[in-house]
Amino acid sequence: MTRSVQAFAYARPSALGGSGAGRSLGLETSGGVTPAGTEAHPRFFSGFLTSPPAAARGLLAVADVAAARYDQRTRPGSLDPVVTGNGDRLRFESFSGCNGVYARLDVLREGLDGADTGHGTTNVDVNNPLREALSRLTGDDPLHLRVGPDELAVTTLGGSVVEKKVPLPDRWLRGFAEAQVACSGFDLRAELSAAEAVRFLRSLPRGAGASARAPMWVAPAGRTLRPTTRPVPGAVCLAGPDRLAALQRVLRHATALRVYGPAAPGAGGARGAASAWEVVLPGMRLALTLSPDPSRGFSGEGGVLEALATRDAEADAELVSVLLAWEPRIDPGDLAVRAGLPVERVRAALTRLGTAGRVGYDVAEAAYFHRELPYDADRAERHNPRLVAARELAVSGAVELSGDLATVASGERRYQVREAADGALTCTCRWWTDHRGGRGPCKHALAVRMARRGARVTGGVR
Repeated sequence: MTRSVQAFAYARPSALGGSGAGRSLGLETSGGVTPAGTEAHPRFFSGFLTSPPAAARGLLAVADVAAARYDQRTRPGSLDPVVTGNGDRLRFESFSGCNGVYARLDVLREGLDGADTGHGTTNVDVNNPLREALSRLTGDDPLHLRVGPDELAVTTLGGSVVEKKVPLPDRWLRGFAEAQVACSGFDLRAELSAAEAVRFLRSLPRGAGASARAPMWVAPAGRTLRPTTRPVPGAVCLAGPDRLAALQRVLRHATALRVYGPAAPGAGGARGAASAWEVVLPGMRLALTLSPDPSRGFSGEGGVLEALATRDAEADAELVSVLLAWEPRIDPGDLAVRAGLPVERVRAALTRLGTAGRVGYDVAEAAYFHRELPYDADRAERHNPRLVAARELAVSGAVELSGDLATVASGERRYQVREAADGALTCTCRWWTDHRGGRGPCKHALAVRMARRGARVTGGVR
């Protein structure tokens, strides 16, 4: 597995200090992008949290996911969460080390009492002493939150005193983009009251054995959810129910549970599907998005491949990126008008921007949002095996087109790729037989898509 090293440099450890009305939570930042450019220690917020215990436990839940590997319990992760200031809210995000769970805590305007939040994205230090202090936080006394260095430190920072270096798999980077694509196809499937949410979540099977079972499905039944053995209409997949354990942190503060998923799959859906589980809290929302299987990370889902294979995606992404301004809600229709592009090309551009961590998707508001993770879209493409293989096939002239049928020579074999009336591609290869399009197109279909669209491949594989 290809890895890089992610380096975090903090001015000091994040800490919870004071007592009573003088309590203060200082979250230290490490590098990041703001409207003013790259900053070593950006400052996004200084004010009060309206629901301190709920916010503390929500942040712990995000940190729980960042420190977890749900496929290999003996190999914990160690990545610090990311925070984005969108002007009216703070978004804390993390990915599990196994790439199968995406967590986000949105602290909304009504959850913040103070100045408007700044704009930008950075990592925040969540260390073990801070986790212990947050877990002991009780009561409704005011809690001051600072994201970034305090006023004195702003003028005295001469160098970092806390450093962390952790291996960062390339598949983790691709996971952010794939989770965004999956979430953009979700609809609200059920909403439970606080009492029903607690009852349902506490009834789920726990332990390592829960993840080893076949995918679990649940469907709305009155005011709650009932298990079902198959993906009936309206059902949502819950693969690895123990992966929702982080939600237990906030149940005492929950006001509702919302469940999101794609339209119920057909016969192939028995293999599982992604889903999102959102706990509504006072002034904030905590959501966990689960991959279709505990042993299956988001990075291999292939949802971004169609967009990356288009001829215009790179140029369109450059144009669209200029129009982004840290909006908490991005409307593709509005962007299309401003960019002078069709909506479908804007969506493909947003997908490409997502591979660089520059765009996320909020299922609660059914809208994209702008952030700036320090990752390279071209690098995500270079280390995507199917995309690399498809470009090699296209460059080598392995694709022969003939109407709605194409032949792709790969190794010693020739595969038939057929285009249906709706534009979907099928292939005679083993990948298609195994997944039926459930994990994106195979390399042969991608190569055909490139050839049909006249993709720029003559320059070689990038």
